[in-house]
Amino acid sequence: MFYWLIELSNTVPGFGVFRSALNVFRYITFRTGGAMVTGALFVFLFGPWIIDHLRLRQGKGQPIRTDGPQSHLISKKGTPTMGGLMILSGLVVSTLLWANPLNPYVWIVLAVTLGFGFVGFYDDYLKVTKQSHGGFAGKLRLMIEALIALAATYALVRLGRDVSSTSLAIPFFKDVVINFGWFFVIFGAFVMVGAGNAVNLTDGLDGLAIVPVMIAAASFGMISYLTGNAVFSDYLQINYVAGTGELAVLCGAVLGAGLGFLWFNAPPASIFMGDTGSLALGGMLGAVAVAVKHEIVLAVIGGLFVLEAVSVIVQVTSFKLTGKRVFRMAPLHHHFEQKGWTEPQIVIRFWIISVMLALAGLSTLKLR
Repeated sequence: MFYWLIELSNTVPGFGVFRSALNVFRYITFRTGGAMVTGALFVFLFGPWIIDHLRLRQGKGQPIRTDGPQSHLISKKGTPTMGGLMILSGLVVSTLLWANPLNPYVWIVLAVTLGFGFVGFYDDYLKVTKQSHGGFAGKLRLMIEALIALAATYALVRLGRDVSSTSLAIPFFKDVVINFGWFFVIFGAFVMVGAGNAVNLTDGLDGLAIVPVMIAAASFGMISYLTGNAVFSDYLQINYVAGTGELAVLCGAVLGAGLGFLWFNAPPASIFMGDTGSLALGGMLGAVAVAVKHEIVLAVIGGLFVLEAVSVIVQVTSFKLTGKRVFRMAPLHHHFEQKGWTEPQIVIRFWIISVMLALAGLSTLKLR
């Protein structure tokens, strides 16, 4: 909406006197900051109403897994879920207000975010209404996510219209790329689905998932800005993808909405993010990574999510093959709970790891 003020100043007679003042809306950095503030304010203002409404509608709140840590059956009982609706509403409002509505990358990433969010919402809805942690059938859920991701990756490839749109860049090497051809559509979809479910697995403790998501969003906001700028991308010797700079605004909206949500999700949480938020935010990070051609960097910056997902894969595989468990409990954060770490210890230490991984991922932009 604010972006249109610039065009209005150029077309409406007598409005030109405000042109110099409105030029600030041309700057992606300014609009990213605006989206961040708007997202945070929206969630701060409407968060209490959303929480009260969800608590009233859900009654007993999110069902707690009986096969998880036994302390959760007491400490987290009765807490409402679907808090992702707070984040998504703040994200969408901020993006529509501050992003360029003519930019196709913004709409593609938003479509993935909302598509994954809808899948997560239906999963949360089934859990709450049936008072079971079973939710959506796993294979069907993955199939729907894959279809959304395939469509988005295909759109991104068509939007690129050159060899780089189907290529995988290798960090630390300026000239090493692997051209997957149209197989890249499957690879890109795998990145989005994998990111969505990895964040979903990480969301198990109060505040554990949202801060690493915000750190990753801030990192990819910077990467998007640099990738979409011809001068900076040439200096850093990274792929220039015209138009992706606008994704920094969306990442700023995620950061702001995430800050607002953390206010209510900090231990002890007033509301859980639920699959509604975790799937949507993970899918968003995957979509941005594919759009800006930094898929491997996502695995570094989002290394915490990778570790959580790998811990589940290793645990399940080991138990099926040998009947033994590698970890005391999976995902990884529950393993440390069983070892005696307190919830705040796990959450803050995982936040520290996320910051370190983000710095490592951002270093790949220059070390080539």
